[in-house]
Amino acid sequence: GTMEPYTAATIFARATGYVARRDVDFGSQVKQGQVLAVIAAPDLDQQLAQAKAQVAQTEASLGQAQAQATLQGATNDRTKVLVSEGWQTRQQGDTDALTLRADLAAVKVAQANLEAQKANLSRLEQLTGFEQVTAPFDGTITNRQIDVGNLVSADSNSGTPMFAIERSDVLRVQIYVPQDAVFTLGDGTQAEVTVPEMPGRIFTGKVSRTAAALATDSRTQLTQVDVVNPDGVLRSGLYCLVNFTLPRSVPAITVPSQAVIFNKSGLTVAVVVDGKVQLRPIDLAQDDGATVEVKTGLKDGDQVVLSPPVNITDGMAVTVVAG
Repeated sequence: GTMEPYTAATIFARATGYVARRDVDFGSQVKQGQVLAVIAAPDLDQQLAQAKAQVAQTEASLGQAQAQATLQGATNDRTKVLVSEGWQTRQQGDTDALTLRADLAAVKVAQANLEAQKANLSRLEQLTGFEQVTAPFDGTITNRQIDVGNLVSADSNSGTPMFAIERSDVLRVQIYVPQDAVFTLGDGTQAEVTVPEMPGRIFTGKVSRTAAALATDSRTQLTQVDVVNPDGVLRSGLYCLVNFTLPRSVPAITVPSQAVIFNKSGLTVAVVVDGKVQLRPIDLAQDDGATVEVKTGLKDGDQVVLSPPVNITDGMAVTVVAG
């Protein structure tokens, strides 16, 4: 398998401007929330100042509209009394009442404008917060693509990548397990992981998840092993070997490969029974070159001929001599 980081991310610019400060380089160990770089965005800062001024202006307009509505409300109350007593015309009473309704509507418009300006201010405050580029999690900077003075863009399609970060205290290894092992392999199964360049060093891991399905072209199941890497000696991208100790689903008979006879009849093994040869057809489960695992055809205790001659036949008499 190949070791991969447990978590990896490419950090893009979220504010458009120039890199004013860079605090880390590739290989730097960082903590979550640590400042990696600072972007100088004067245009964004000016937009924020303008938004604050607009909020203050809209708040003043709201106060003015509320005062006007309060005054008109008092005027309308007086006019109602004067109209009822005949000291004022009904037309004037209608005018004052409608003017009050217009002033109350103006108060609502001013309140809505204030909410819109506050929302814009909050958006700009968040964007200016992105002028400080921070680490999303504990890890190692594996790539740096900017330096002080570089122009970076916050465009959603062509934004500027700034850093690549990986969490490597735990590494993931994805492997493909053959069909004969998938039924005895599950989440939590222990594994031993070795790297060819580190002879004698064994790292422990365990299965964290499986695909729960086999690829039809290879009859293998994608399996992921999480390897603990507390001292950071392992790196992502390393080629490694993953070893499992799995119980067999059925007992296995293994014999040396030179005991197998291959001819037009297929695969057979010469078994000695009562001083005579029996040629038994066999089915293989596995073959590693030195030994073969026999699925059917042999049983425990059978005595086989190690290197049978080419002219051996079924029923041939043999004499067993001590080795």
